Amino acid sequence: MSTFTVTSSALADGAEVPAAQLPPELDGPSTSPDLTWSGAPEGTRSFAVTCFDPDAPTGSGFWHWVAWDLPADATTLPVGVARDAGIPLQAVNDFGRPGYDGPNPPQGPVHHYVFTVHALPVETLGVDADAPHVQARFAIFSQQLASASVTGTYQAEV
Repeated sequence: MSTFTVTSSALADGAEVPAAQLPPELDGPSTSPDLTWSGAPEGTRSFAVTCFDPDAPTGSGFWHWVAWDLPADATTLPVGVARDAGIPLQAVNDFGRPGYDGPNPPQGPVHHYVFTVHALPVETLGVDADAPHVQARFAIFSQQLASASVTGTYQAEV
């Protein structure tokens, strides 16, 4: 039995998120990291990718990236997925922009940025990119066959 795993050459698991991934508010280009995965379970027909900060002081975390409808034969996303890439479809994140935006936490404790690849049993979620990301997340989390994550950290300078 294979194990579903994800890695990134731009972001080592447990390491600080590099400057290239920071958002414009921190003078970064908000370049999404590359993600490479293997060991997807049988029955996988597409993939989705999310980036979530569970430490954000919102009561419900902060969504930095929600992307979906990657084909079943995909095993990687390159560094710097364009906001208007078309595939994957990408929702407007909690910054109010489509695609990926990196960490910009308030001063305080270290925040964790969980990049997750979700294996899905459907070719398409049937969710439009202009729908609120909660619609895509509901479809992803209610159907996923498996998921694998890599986590980066970031702490605002005091």
